Amino acid sequence: MTITTLSSRELNQDVSRAKKAAQNGPVFITDRGKPAHVLLSYEDYQRLTRQRRNIADALAMPGVADIEFEPPRISLGARPAEF
Repeated sequence: MTITTLSSRELNQDVSRAKKAAQNGPVFITDRGKPAHVLLSYEDYQRLTRQRRNIADALAMPGVADIEFEPPRISLGARPAEF
């Protein structure tokens, strides 16, 4: 699975390129550098909406490893217990 990113301007100038890219994986469409939309093939859309999945199924999808995701770390301060 290949993930493609196009700006809105690139999409408007070459829709056929975006449609071809969507056959190999999702196409992220950006507005001012930020993801705004995703173009999927109809088959991928049907597969995604066919049934509700749990988080384990979603994480097992092909291509998930290619998605950059770094959640912020939080620190929880420990306090002594009051008895």
